[in-house]
Amino acid sequence: MQPYLFPYIGYFQLISAVDEFIIYDNIQFTKKGWINRNRILVNGLDAYITLPLKKDSDFLDIKDRYLSDEWPVERKKLLNRITESYRKTPQFTTVYPLIEKIILSEEKKLFHFILNSLKVINEYLEIRTPLIVSSTIPIDHNLKAEKKVMAICQARHADTYINPIGGIELYNKEEFKNEGINLQFLKADNIIYPQLKNEFVPFLSIVDVMMFNTKEEIQHYLRSSYTLQ
Repeated sequence: MQPYLFPYIGYFQLISAVDEFIIYDNIQFTKKGWINRNRILVNGLDAYITLPLKKDSDFLDIKDRYLSDEWPVERKKLLNRITESYRKTPQFTTVYPLIEKIILSEEKKLFHFILNSLKVINEYLEIRTPLIVSSTIPIDHNLKAEKKVMAICQARHADTYINPIGGIELYNKEEFKNEGINLQFLKADNIIYPQLKNEFVPFLSIVDVMMFNTKEEIQHYLRSSYTLQ
């Protein structure tokens, strides 16, 4: 999977469901995706939060992108925004220190910043799955799309590859079967929880899930609130 900023709970269900989670660092950064942005709840509506990046070539890999020089200032604004949005939530006093620790990290590289954020959240949620960086795996890294996925699976001696449900349009089960790999897709259930007095807004960042749910409630979602197809 690509690294995403504070991804939605389905991403963590996927990490929890597998024996190893391979995270791409050596694929091209894509604009307007979820790598450096996500959505939180602001005044009852969804709103974007974004990691500002240094201006650079659109063709660089994720591992070669850096946070902007303005980030030390911008991160204070981001923390203030999160505080104002979630200070009345039931888990704020527990969760905010974790979010603050992540955002105040001195890591300048985008990939390492996000990787650290995933590790902090995994530790809180007691997800033990190893996170393995794709560029450390000895394959032909010029491969693309499903060919690269298959090569990684074979290098890690995997007999099953699980992808989010969106991958059903990208990957063919027969192609994987021919390589001795069982392809499955994880579909998260419609997880609904109280968001103060607001009408529920689904598929927000894990920040929202953590602010409104206890660790034990989230662990239940991680174990059982999805299906494999």
